[in-house]
Amino acid sequence: MTRTVITGLGVVSPGGLGWADHWQSTLSGDLQVAPIEAFPAERYGATLAGQVRDFPVERFVSDRVRVQTDRWTWFALAATELALADATYRPEEYDPYQTSVLLAAGLGGVEFGQREIESLWRRGRRAVGAYQSIAWFYAASTGQVSLRHGTKGPSGVVVSEAAGGLDSIGAARRVLRRGTSAALVGGAEAPLCPYALTCQTTSGRLTASSDPRAGYKPFDVRANGYAPAEGGAVLLLEDAAKAVARGVPQIYAEVAGYAATHDAYHHSDPAPDAGHYARAMERAIADAGLTPDDIDAVVADGAGSPDLDRLEAEAIRGVFAVRATPVPVTAPQGLVGRSCSGGAALNVATAVLAMREGVLPAVGNLDEPVADYRLDLVRRPRAANLQTVLVAARGHGGFNSALVLRAPDRNGYAA
Repeated sequence: MTRTVITGLGVVSPGGLGWADHWQSTLSGDLQVAPIEAFPAERYGATLAGQVRDFPVERFVSDRVRVQTDRWTWFALAATELALADATYRPEEYDPYQTSVLLAAGLGGVEFGQREIESLWRRGRRAVGAYQSIAWFYAASTGQVSLRHGTKGPSGVVVSEAAGGLDSIGAARRVLRRGTSAALVGGAEAPLCPYALTCQTTSGRLTASSDPRAGYKPFDVRANGYAPAEGGAVLLLEDAAKAVARGVPQIYAEVAGYAATHDAYHHSDPAPDAGHYARAMERAIADAGLTPDDIDAVVADGAGSPDLDRLEAEAIRGVFAVRATPVPVTAPQGLVGRSCSGGAALNVATAVLAMREGVLPAVGNLDEPVADYRLDLVRRPRAANLQTVLVAARGHGGFNSALVLRAPDRNGYAA
């Protein structure tokens, strides 16, 4: 059976450009959620977000491509460049059919789309640019990454809202098992324009707080909704044997298990119990050939709404009820906000860095945990021997996904 490993990390987050800056910001507990700076957001009912500041677009995107694409695609192109450099993988040196691009998307190119819709409204249809038809589209980032690097392997886009980052990894794992050597996975978002914020506020899940410390607070007694965020992560997955054969500089972790379920309950409301979410976790653990006792930590979805946090706590308690000791649970994204399809991919990047460094980061912006959740929530960075980590995610509309990561052994293969 082909073993899928993570060999490259590319991070563009409010915590920094590149995984090193993001990791340091996370360990330091730097709260990156702040008032939205791009436009006056007060009239939209939500004013806080995690923002990627001072993004050097000219470093990653040519002038020609910049006018054709949205900011979310710029982030994906940048994260891809960083992931490929991290893995010292150059797609042009290999058979182009041996590299796939399978990215997740949530909102698409909303800022570009808003600009063109405004032109349509004010000046008529002839004012709409030719690139409107492709820049907003969910597959735009996958397409632009493929064009940039000449990749021709099985490619696509996964649209399952905030679960998409994990689902793209699950899809790529299947592709690699069928013979493809490498795949770029993950996702990014740029959801901070009036149109995008309007779309998100209709869910009723965004925090209305104007104080960052009182805003997005996963598992906290004062949880009141989430803050949206820019950015995300792109990871390079490879067939383990082929990665070692080419002399890969590092293997961060093996994708040991994956599973997904759907609530099939309502187009927006979550199911009244956490059974389907728990089943995704259980199946991912079983897919890895493990039991709940083998899992060293959980990186949770951490929605930051009391009802969703309660359901997640219920799911985690149910899955790990057989353990003699509680499993440590964290949700570091409380520091940066939720970046929809980019969020789960960023959590995977954070998880593999935690495994490598032997430190489990704290739940972001947590002051007073809800005692009734009965979870071992990580309050401050905790030294830990992390051999296996479960990453869980949920998408608006009933999507549930879970991924099990396993640390590599001395030979570079997963232990």
